[in-house]
Amino acid sequence: MMVIPSIFIPEDWSFTFYEGLNRHPDSIFKDRTVAELGCGNGWISIAIAEKWSPLKVYGLDINPRAVKVAWINLYLNALDDNGEPIYDEENKTLLDRVEFYESDLLSYCKDHKIELERIVGCIPQILNPNPDAMSKMITEYASEEFLYSLSNYCALQGFVEDQFGLGLIARAVEEGIDVIKPMGIMIFNMGGRPGHAVCKRLFERRGLCVTKLWQTKILQAADTDISALVEIEKNSPHRFEFFMGLGGDQPICARTAWAYGKAGGRISHALSVYSCQLRQPSQVKKIFEFLKNGFHDISNSLDLSFEDDSVADEKIPFLAYLASVLKENSFLPYEPPAGSKQFRSLIAGFMKTYHHIPLSADNVVVFPSRTVAIENVLRLFSPRLAIVDEHLTRNLPRQWLTSLKVETAETCKNSEEVITVIEAPRQSDLMVELIKKLKPQVVVTGIAEFESVTSSAFEHLLDATRETGSRLFIDISDHFELSSLPSSNGVIKYLAGSPLPSHAAIVCGLLKNRVYSDLEVAFVISEEETVLKALSKTLELLQGSTALISQYYYGCLFHELLAFQLADRHPAVERGAQKGKASEMIGFSSAAISVLDHAELSITETDNSSLIHMDVDQSFLPIPTAVKAAIFGSFSRQNIVESETEVTRGVTQFVGSSYGFPTDGSTEFLYADRPLALFNKLVLCCLQEGGTLCFPVGSNGNYVAAAKFLRANILNIPTSSEVGYKLTENTLARVFETVNKPWIYISGPTINPTGLLYSNGEMKDILSVCAKFGARVIIDTSFSGVEYNDGWGGWELKSTLAALTSSAKPSFCVSLLGGLFLKMLTGGLNFGFLLLNQPSLIDAFNSFPGLSKPHSTIKYAVKKLLDLREQTGGSLLNCVGGQEKVMETRYKRFKETLQNCGWEVLEAHAGLSMVAKPSAYLGKSIKVSENSAAWEAKLDDSNIREAMLRSTGLCINSASWTGIPGYCRFTIALEDGEFERALNCIIKFQKAFGN
Repeated sequence: MMVIPSIFIPEDWSFTFYEGLNRHPDSIFKDRTVAELGCGNGWISIAIAEKWSPLKVYGLDINPRAVKVAWINLYLNALDDNGEPIYDEENKTLLDRVEFYESDLLSYCKDHKIELERIVGCIPQILNPNPDAMSKMITEYASEEFLYSLSNYCALQGFVEDQFGLGLIARAVEEGIDVIKPMGIMIFNMGGRPGHAVCKRLFERRGLCVTKLWQTKILQAADTDISALVEIEKNSPHRFEFFMGLGGDQPICARTAWAYGKAGGRISHALSVYSCQLRQPSQVKKIFEFLKNGFHDISNSLDLSFEDDSVADEKIPFLAYLASVLKENSFLPYEPPAGSKQFRSLIAGFMKTYHHIPLSADNVVVFPSRTVAIENVLRLFSPRLAIVDEHLTRNLPRQWLTSLKVETAETCKNSEEVITVIEAPRQSDLMVELIKKLKPQVVVTGIAEFESVTSSAFEHLLDATRETGSRLFIDISDHFELSSLPSSNGVIKYLAGSPLPSHAAIVCGLLKNRVYSDLEVAFVISEEETVLKALSKTLELLQGSTALISQYYYGCLFHELLAFQLADRHPAVERGAQKGKASEMIGFSSAAISVLDHAELSITETDNSSLIHMDVDQSFLPIPTAVKAAIFGSFSRQNIVESETEVTRGVTQFVGSSYGFPTDGSTEFLYADRPLALFNKLVLCCLQEGGTLCFPVGSNGNYVAAAKFLRANILNIPTSSEVGYKLTENTLARVFETVNKPWIYISGPTINPTGLLYSNGEMKDILSVCAKFGARVIIDTSFSGVEYNDGWGGWELKSTLAALTSSAKPSFCVSLLGGLFLKMLTGGLNFGFLLLNQPSLIDAFNSFPGLSKPHSTIKYAVKKLLDLREQTGGSLLNCVGGQEKVMETRYKRFKETLQNCGWEVLEAHAGLSMVAKPSAYLGKSIKVSENSAAWEAKLDDSNIREAMLRSTGLCINSASWTGIPGYCRFTIALEDGEFERALNCIIKFQKAFGN
């Protein structure tokens, strides 16, 4: 073997490495494609080829002279003394099996798309004490000393393992994950200086299973400077492991070893050979494929090491799925309020495959939590009396649990005004007795553990509620298992043999996951279409929808349980006929019926439709890289501490810098999945206080409809076209003179849906009137953050409110409602906040506890984004600025198209939406052919939405939603292609009238 001064001379490191390779069975390299990193003079690559007959060995080294020497050594070993090739038993020579290339780690294999089955490496593990030296260009003409240093030292690689000198190996492992085949094996020589735990963790946190093949002690090379390790110890609590001589058995730190070596002593360290293999190859590869595209920082916090395999089996597939979603989609898609169609199909598929219950996605509605599902059920039906399992009442409104109005329907004058909830034990015979005696209109209960095995307890409850005309919602959360061998229970056994009666439904909370504690999603199953549709609309009004990423997580669990199953392997089960119908049951509350029949809620798409949604408060603009990183990082981290999810400081700075909103020690910070859920709790506070909730004409239609659904006393405050349908202090003062206990909702600074802005001066005048009359003010900032009016000066509420404190009535207060999805472009990351400053209002709010609060992973991501926002000139702020320009361009283009097609457009300066009046079409007739039928109408405010939908597939909101006579709402924050389609729809609508 030939060696030269500029390459690493084989010694204990490489000999120990080869001994470790020998620990593997002979078959490990046979007919495999192998790469050796840091091949030096090539002797190990040649030895592998000679002993184990691999298909190909690629010897790779960053040192160009080493590669030349390796080729020379290859020829020296491949030819005999006469220069003739030496053939092996397969009639191949070493020249057939081995090649050498200059390569920075695996760059040659990546560039040439070579898939490897084995990767072996013996590469440097000490940071160069002279970092500047490593920045020199590596060429064949570099000095002998510099090229030799490449064998002893490595440069900083940008990995957390740099602090242990293992950054180069960390990069080699991540590059290896990219090019290695799923069942491939990587083998590395690891100096034991950082300690065995650190060495092992380098592999395990990247999703590899690790085996230590061999370990010994070797003397530290005398020409290797370990001062870099001394410096690391100086600046961190970590201590490296050295030994005094080969016989020492007590470890000493790098500082002691450095001093001992300087004094003439010989120091040694452990040397181990580790073999590692991907735990879940395809999923781990997807994760790292995502991370290498601009998300390197996340890899330093990534932790795929698990003591429990069952945890790994849940988390790794989910992270792989989340990575693929974030990589392949620039935004998270629109999903109906009932829940993701895919997720609901997976729930139905699980029920059909494992429990033989023939359900479809249309039988399922998804909720943020079981608590939210139960409260929404009770608000939808608004029963005079409900009996609820004592285990399920903890988060219900306090008023329901303390009311004593248990009169019969005949003696209760306003039966819908008060819901009385009676707590009952979870035991079927006692529950049946209460049902027969009290005759409740709604029953919500679980099944006791000792009664859950058979269906008899469930059947007794069905019979009792059928006889009394009660609606039954049965909770199976405690007995529902996400497993490939799920145990059954009496309710599921019943459903496998009989349809679910029209008066009954199933509630199930999913909380039994092994990875993210308290990450909950719930679903309701019914076979009554009207109930399912009503529940979906109720959810849309009171919550908005269920967090999409939470649905992704549980969807992955369901998918893993269904993916290996053969479709339709079991014959369809014949279910028996339903028993007799229930006695006359309670219907939906009158307020619910009125709102659900008339509110313009989301349009449900059919399977083959491709609607364009300009009728939802959602941005479909690209999610910035920083937001994707925060989302993925929040779920990939392990052992998140409380301080990493504490968002209050960030929210305080956010509302202070954005709106000048004052906070102090008495301010209550409340958080929920969405601002809408917080708003609805404030509506309940207004209702409890006997207040009147005032909406300026031109407010968000969903918020107005939600307040009506909750039976709030509502008053619309007139606005006029002269001021762009903005609220003015004079009009407000006239209205407040006639109102007792006024509450007022103000969308600002950006007004949704008009896209206009309230200036600081306008807000000061409005708040002055509110202070004079003692109004409770709800300022909703959740639609603000995208302002493309250069002349807008921002808000400074602190000085305004301070000036009003002395003269205001005691009841005057300002509550700030908001979210981050516009200010931070958070896409599918749901987060709402509410700041309250008045003690009585705080107490009233806390009496309605059933909020679906953000999970710790969401708060971790939000904190990351809030911290990023404080960095001036950061990439996140640049993205926000870029999207403001996009929205301004969108507004101008859409405005021009609308005006050219006969619409009157109201000038907008901010936000995601705009309003326009179809002046050229009102009063005209339109006829739309659909399949064999035709739809015909004379256009007015009540049918413009349907006409647009039927003729073009474009979903908009009409004047009944905006509240402004004649004006429709358009959300313009669409994906580029969808925006172009929307423009074409406006033109197509014009052509439908022959214009």
